[in-house]
Amino acid sequence: MAPHESGLLEVLESLLDRYKINLLQMMFGTFIATIVFFGGLMTFVEKHLPNSIRQSFRYGKHSFKGETDPLVAWLEVPKSWFKHFYVFALFWSWLGFYLLISTVREQKEAPEYVLRFLDIMGGGRSHRKVEIDSTTACVGTLMLTLQCTRRFYETNFVQIFSRKSKINLSHYAVGYVHYFGAIIALLSNTSGFVRGSKPMEFSLDRLTGQQILYLVVFFIAWQQQYASNMILVNLRKDPQTGSVRTEKHLLPKGGLFNLLSSPHMFLEVVMYFCIADLYMPVRIWRLIFLWVASNQTINALLTHKWYRETFREYPKNRRAIIPFLL
Repeated sequence: MAPHESGLLEVLESLLDRYKINLLQMMFGTFIATIVFFGGLMTFVEKHLPNSIRQSFRYGKHSFKGETDPLVAWLEVPKSWFKHFYVFALFWSWLGFYLLISTVREQKEAPEYVLRFLDIMGGGRSHRKVEIDSTTACVGTLMLTLQCTRRFYETNFVQIFSRKSKINLSHYAVGYVHYFGAIIALLSNTSGFVRGSKPMEFSLDRLTGQQILYLVVFFIAWQQQYASNMILVNLRKDPQTGSVRTEKHLLPKGGLFNLLSSPHMFLEVVMYFCIADLYMPVRIWRLIFLWVASNQTINALLTHKWYRETFREYPKNRRAIIPFLL
């Protein structure tokens, strides 16, 4: 690294440390505030909102169908671009998992460039403290890495995207930022990734009852989300040939769709809860969970409303995202 670049980083680290600025918390705090504010507007006063806001917020099956705003339309990209940030998430999550396993195996502190990066993102070196042990970190990082890997496979090789479906560029960018921040948050307060700390040896004997329970719950939710996504995929395929027969949004049946309009969103919240509760001492993971829960809930409510308006025979017992409740 050039001397002037090192100097700039030191100045940045000093400012972040002095003013206790945690970039990760700022990012996810902003996400939560934005989704709650605009989600609330869309839920309660949507018909009074400008078309530009409605068009920007809605996408997929519940995309805006009225008169479009030219500027907002210019900022839209194909929904199939979702697959791009899962390519990034695959690489980034496995890199984080590799760094974690390396520190645990070698029983030494993470490399200096990793510590410096975490200092910048996590609030400065004097404010980063060890709050997560190596075993918990291995469990949580394994969970998110497996989720990123499966979603990469689904979006790039299984999911059938409508060629007409668009998303706002902001949705596309948020996908990258979410996985960028979530993977960093797995390591920022973990032993071996905080200066002066040493990772502990990993052993299956060290797994607690809570960790085992959450691993089981996570894998059930992980598998059921894949099953729910496959139900949606198969709606667009010919059952005999397996070829794509339509790109329309049809009425899903079977599995957890018998209870919920968006079981895949419910299961996403369950999986993130498993990770967030293991990481409960880390404030940023509480924010990440609130962000995921609020985002999935708002989208599930809009999807549920669209189903009920589109299909007259839509089952009345189905809820939006929480079985028997919401």
